[in-house]
Amino acid sequence: MQIDSTDHRILGALQEDATLSVQAIGDKVGLSANPCWRRIKRLEEAGIIAGRVAIVDPRRVGLATTVFVSIRTRRHDPDWVEAFSQAVASLDEITECHRMAGDVDYLVKVRVRDIADYDRIYQRLIARIPDLADVTATFSMEEMKYTTALPLRA
Repeated sequence: MQIDSTDHRILGALQEDATLSVQAIGDKVGLSANPCWRRIKRLEEAGIIAGRVAIVDPRRVGLATTVFVSIRTRRHDPDWVEAFSQAVASLDEITECHRMAGDVDYLVKVRVRDIADYDRIYQRLIARIPDLADVTATFSMEEMKYTTALPLRA
């Protein structure tokens, strides 16, 4: 699907505040409500807008510690990857998981209360996934930038 500069502006407005009314978004991008609504629906149907969510401040709900976990494994066969995927999906504290190129096979982002909470997740993770060669945790000291907004350019 081709998206134009107006679509980019709509996406930018929604990334900034998904609670805006269609009229308010239209006002921001120079459209009346009906054409704006049609564009939003088209973007949703194409899967470009994957969903609309509330962004919760992790510190205010007691999840102030961010841990990046580097994982290396001895296995890469489909059965192992499926078991790994299921284990990662089953742990709500894992907020992101990426298969990597380079020295690390997977990079996992975990949100927890504190180090003891991370240790509980670590124990659950290693119990569910066989053949891990190395699991290394790095604790974030300060979140200097965080955004869910993509850098859209018209």
